[in-house]
This record gives sequence, structure tokens and C-alpha cells, in this order.
Amino acid sequence: MISLKRHMKTLICSILFLTAIFVFTGCRNKAELDANGMPGKLVVAVYAGGDNPTGMKAAMTPLRNYLEKKLGMEVEYNYSTDYTSVIEALRAKKVHVAYMSPFSYVLASQKHDITPIVTMGEDGKPHMYHSVIFTNYGTHLNSMEDVKARAKTLTLCFADPASTSGHLIPRAYLVTLGLNPDNNAFKQTIFAGSHPASVLSVASGKIDVGCSTKEYGLDLLMRRGVLKPGLVKVLWQSDPIVSSPIVVRNDLNKDLAKKIQSLYLNLSKDAPVVFTTYAKFYYPHPEKLSYMVAQDSMYNGLRKIASGIKDMNSAN
Repeated sequence: MISLKRHMKTLICSILFLTAIFVFTGCRNKAELDANGMPGKLVVAVYAGGDNPTGMKAAMTPLRNYLEKKLGMEVEYNYSTDYTSVIEALRAKKVHVAYMSPFSYVLASQKHDITPIVTMGEDGKPHMYHSVIFTNYGTHLNSMEDVKARAKTLTLCFADPASTSGHLIPRAYLVTLGLNPDNNAFKQTIFAGSHPASVLSVASGKIDVGCSTKEYGLDLLMRRGVLKPGLVKVLWQSDPIVSSPIVVRNDLNKDLAKKIQSLYLNLSKDAPVVFTTYAKFYYPHPEKLSYMVAQDSMYNGLRKIASGIKDMNSAN
């Protein structure tokens, strides 16, 4: 006679075996693509900044619900506080769609099969923004000539390694001044990790000189009351930078990718409340904006700038 203990062990093993068969044969990862490039659910990577991720998620929820309804499938948003994580998610094929900075797109497009589908537009042209280099008033720096003269005694911070306005553009400008961070031009050079972190590190006096975006760094933190007036001053502002793209993986079903693109392109007209709820989180005048078709060639100027930076791929 089989003992009760042995009988229970055999029963448990049988249940686990049957459960495993059910799991592996009947519960395919819904994010995986089938033979036609269709996922069971659409996964979207979103850069959420660093100062108000809860607010960002709340602003994005109506859009997620809208996409679910129109696509007829579950839509999951994965939020990240740095651009490099978004690139890595694409690399590992954990996401199908991603919100990227222009520079993170340039980096990702080198090695990964992705295509930009839309970018934010204004009057039929890509919305533009600017990079800034700034300091706190306690440094008594008044110009970039002052920075150049005192660089060896100053600390410098960029935002994120894959940031356009918080790294690529200001780094390239500093090099033109003979202040190459790779050659120890400054007393210390660090990455703050995000735009808010870069701004607030300088505002608090922990760092002497910082780099970020004007519109979505300094101005945005001012509008939200996070940065008080009179704490930082801008020493340099870049030429306009083309707006960030939303991209899709090239192995995603082509009809699905086209439908996603169409939903974004028509969003401001078909669902103005959904569009405005998201857009006003970043933009002061969302009524002037709408999505437009993005082209890879829009970012060729950034590619040229990036090609002149040593070890550009280290951020990828």
C-alpha cells in the first residue's frame, strides 16, 4: 500500500506537471508577436521625466484607454525616468512602441530596427525646443567666457546620457569652446540622471553649471512651482531642436503600425480632450499643437553632431 505521504507527493507532482503544460501551451506571453507580427497586447515605453511621474501617468491614462478602444486590444504603458532604459526595452523587444528623445532615437536607430511614425507639430512643421546651459547666481558667472576662464574650478552636470538638450547639444557646443568634458576640462563632470535633477542640482548650489532643455526643463519646473524664480540664470541657448519622435519596431504588423500612426495623427481632432490632457502636461499652449508624420531624415543634423562625439555609443 502506498503511504499517504507518498500518495500526496505523487498527486502534487502530477498537478504541477499538468499546470506547467497548461501554462506553456495555453498562456503565451501576450506581448510576444505572432507569425503576422501581432501582439496580444501593445506595450509602449514612455519617458516620464523625473519630477512628477504620478502626474505623467494620470495625463497618459486617457490616451491609453483611447488606444485600447480604437485598437481593440490591451495597451500597457511602461514608464521610465531615463532614456537609456527606453533604448534597452526596444533592444530586448519588451516594448513595441516608444516615446524617445531625438538623440535617444539616433542612438537606437543605429542598432535596432525601428521607424519614427509621428512627432509633435505646430502649423504643419515639427515643434521645436532649445537646449540651455545655466548656473546659479552664487557662482557669479555671467557668460560662457566666464565659464571658459574658470572651468578647471567648476563642476558641470549633464542630464541623461541619451538626452538631446541635456547632453548631446551642450556637449558639442562646449567642445567648440575648447571645453571637452572627455579631456577633464572641468573640475568634475557628472550625469544628474534627468532634466529636473540637473536643474535642481544647480539651483541648490550642489553643481556650478548645468545643462537641460529650456521648455521642458527650466520653464516647465517654473510653471509647476518646483523651481523658484531667481535661482538660476541662463548663460547659453542653442538653435532650435526638432521635436521628439514616437517610434515603432519594424517587426510589428505593418497594418497595426499604420493604424497606430493614424490614431496619433488624428488625435487632436478626433479626441481633443484626450490630446489636451496629455499635451498640457508638457506644453503651455496645447491648442496650437497636433501630431504630424515624422521622418528619419529630420534627425540627420543630430546624427552629424553625434558622430563627432567620442564614444557616442556608451549611452546605448
